[in-house]
Amino acid sequence: MPLDSATQCWLAAAPDFSAAVPLAVMRSATDAGLIAGQQPVTGETRPWEALSIDAQDGWPLAVRMYFPAGAEDGLMRPAVVYAHGGGWCLGGLDAWDIPCQQLADATGSVVFSVGYRLAPEHPFPVPLSDFYAALCAIADRADALGIDPQRIAVGGDSAGGNLAAAACLLARDRQGPLIARQLLLYPALDAAMRFDSWQQYGEGFGLTRAVMEYCWDRYLPDARERRNALASPSAAASLHGLPDTLLLTCECDPLRDEAEEYARRLALEGVNVRLARLAGTIHGAMHMTAVTPAARQVFEHCSRLWDEPAA
Repeated sequence: MPLDSATQCWLAAAPDFSAAVPLAVMRSATDAGLIAGQQPVTGETRPWEALSIDAQDGWPLAVRMYFPAGAEDGLMRPAVVYAHGGGWCLGGLDAWDIPCQQLADATGSVVFSVGYRLAPEHPFPVPLSDFYAALCAIADRADALGIDPQRIAVGGDSAGGNLAAAACLLARDRQGPLIARQLLLYPALDAAMRFDSWQQYGEGFGLTRAVMEYCWDRYLPDARERRNALASPSAAASLHGLPDTLLLTCECDPLRDEAEEYARRLALEGVNVRLARLAGTIHGAMHMTAVTPAARQVFEHCSRLWDEPAA
């Protein structure tokens, strides 16, 4: 399906980043661009609440709690512990504010948006360790936080989808928190960047190969870590025993094929998987609801997160 004219205009106006652009400028411009593409939430919502959680080394992690529209006090709701995208070195809680509220509304869940530390100041494994520490703390405090301990999901988009997938591997291998679902939105899962969609969509569709290489290099300055399954989940020897999965890919996204291959592997290894390719979309679709109606597919599919797996 071809991109609509609004998406094409958005791509034409997007900044062209290179390694010569200072990281601080990239961070500021990325946040501004993401926020500009978002459709504000309408209707009555509860304001997000702040939560502080200690990382493994004692660093205070800022976490925001988003409640679904019409949430009632005293009701034990499902939860999504969420990692924002941004290539592990960009992005943050503010730029994901509206999407996290939309995700809470779509799934009927309390969404915990985790402010993990960013590379290159804090390369692998710090972002993952921060996210996993937040997951463990939230699961431990489920009753106090008013969430159902049997319905805790992890989720993330792009690099955040990488962290969510790796957190599921950690929880499985360490007998960690019970994770009922994983929600992977166009995740980055393969540091080798070896799939055909990189040839098809690696230039001219928003996320470029050069930008992704820049992000991988900052997250994994030690090239030996590129086959570490906790950094590159597609390298995992086994995906058996992972949670029921909802995985969304964007049609015109260089990350598409690696994510869809991951979904196929999950299914082959006995995991319940629902895979959907979002027609006419590019990488970062959840931030484009004010740009194109096609982006609304993200939240339409997310509304099925807690559906029972097909028999």
